Amino acid sequence: MSRPFAQVDVFTAVPYLGNPLAVVLDGQGLTTAQMQRFAHWTNLSETTFLLPPSDPEADYQVRIFTGSSELPFAGHPTLGTCHAWLQAGGVPRTPGEIVQQCGAGLVRVRRSGDGLAFAAPPLLRSGPVDEALAGHIAGLLGIGREEIVDLEWADNGPGWVAVLLRDAEAVLALRPGRVDLDLGVVGPHPPGSPHAFELRAFCPSEAGTVEDPVTGSLNASVAQWLLRTGRAAAPYVAAQGTALGRAGRVHVSTDDGGDVWVGGSCVTCVTGQVEL
Repeated sequence: MSRPFAQVDVFTAVPYLGNPLAVVLDGQGLTTAQMQRFAHWTNLSETTFLLPPSDPEADYQVRIFTGSSELPFAGHPTLGTCHAWLQAGGVPRTPGEIVQQCGAGLVRVRRSGDGLAFAAPPLLRSGPVDEALAGHIAGLLGIGREEIVDLEWADNGPGWVAVLLRDAEAVLALRPGRVDLDLGVVGPHPPGSPHAFELRAFCPSEAGTVEDPVTGSLNASVAQWLLRTGRAAAPYVAAQGTALGRAGRVHVSTDDGGDVWVGGSCVTCVTGQVEL
């Protein structure tokens, strides 16, 4: 069956400088195995499948797959899927806000001056990392334990541990070994820089450590941590992907209710049909 398809670059307004996402705009009738097989074939960090919502409050439902597993939530697939849905003629039930249904529940998305933004979901796990694991993480990153300023669980689905280093330069200098858990590393840029923080995301895979170009879920959980501890003030812009030759820009803001919003620009690079 021929199905509409789009490939979207997320967290950039310039094609090929962000994080690509494959979107199958009609996933009805596909089995989980078929979705997983196609996601493996695309060889991208994530592939999504749009479905009619089963929750009456949602505008659409999305299933999110890496090359090897399904995720309950992920940030750049949320924005890229919403962008593709709107471009395909999707009309939200409530003007000004799109409601996405995914494995983690309902996620609000809104238009912003920088493109689209999602409301950061609550953390599934937070709090301190025990010292044995902290030492292990330092070893994985190839640095001394004393070089880690702070670290904390920041899991909103993928399982992140957030690691704070002294500055952006230290983050960009990392050359990690084979990691065995999802690590998000952040460091501040100097005052007056166009970007407040530099982030890198390292994930385990069968082939070894994979670095994600620009990661919405990580930026969401790190933002909640940095804002709560007074290390950041919203709004701010984070850079990610620099070490990979990308130029991802993630915009973090808060609203009057205290919700954290994570957003950026999206651009469609490929449209067509896939046989599934």
